[in-house]
Amino acid sequence: MGDVARRIQAAALSEPAWSDFGWLPRDDTDEKDGTDRLRFDWSDVHVNVIRHLPAEVTRLEGGGLRCDAMYRHDTHTQVLMPLNCECVMAVAPARVELSEAADLDSVRAFVVRPLQSLVLHPGTWHWGPFPLGQEAVRLFNVQGLRYAEDNRGADLAGRHLAFEVAVPNRN
Repeated sequence: MGDVARRIQAAALSEPAWSDFGWLPRDDTDEKDGTDRLRFDWSDVHVNVIRHLPAEVTRLEGGGLRCDAMYRHDTHTQVLMPLNCECVMAVAPARVELSEAADLDSVRAFVVRPLQSLVLHPGTWHWGPFPLGQEAVRLFNVQGLRYAEDNRGADLAGRHLAFEVAVPNRN
């Protein structure tokens, strides 16, 4: 594995697997629709389209991706939906600080398909979503307009906690 602390296999996104990190939007006919709410402590909800480039992430031998940092926003939820291609995202619950190896036990990774939406709880650590292929992923994004003022990072590489996100074979 080289300079990575461990290997985390990316799984398909599902409601039960995602529940520690946020929720998946539901159909309006689902009886659970409306039970979860977005939170914006600074009343600065903002919608835009962002992108992540393949060059933003280190690709490892064997097809995995190296996660060397994660970020969180404590004042707001964030909604993401890839518009054009499959991508991968790693997350950790807000309750961990990502300061020691044991914290990596709570990290999960997910493959997110185009038009599959997700919501991150405030404080959820996240990395990506990064594209699986060579095309930039375009993301519909709802988050606080002042997110840069609330963008705490964990330098995993500096703490010797960088990890590999293994993705399913796409051939």
